[in-house]
Amino acid sequence: MLFSELKCKDVINIRDCRRLGRVEDLEFDECGGCICKIIVPGCNRFFSFLHTEQEIVIPYKDIRQIGPDIILVDLNC
Repeated sequence: MLFSELKCKDVINIRDCRRLGRVEDLEFDECGGCICKIIVPGCNRFFSFLHTEQEIVIPYKDIRQIGPDIILVDLNC
């Protein structure tokens, strides 16, 4: 899967069915070549000057499924 495909998917928390946003960036292990975390913006970029929320960093272990349209995560927030 390409990053361009991954960043078009909505990220949904399965605990409260809340849409967290779309993948903005990712962190990977240079030595192993594995994804460690995905990063989702904390608020709408258009209104970012009104919000002070930080980005949401989701460890790879909390990703439950990557589907054709969405990414399901299990966050206890």
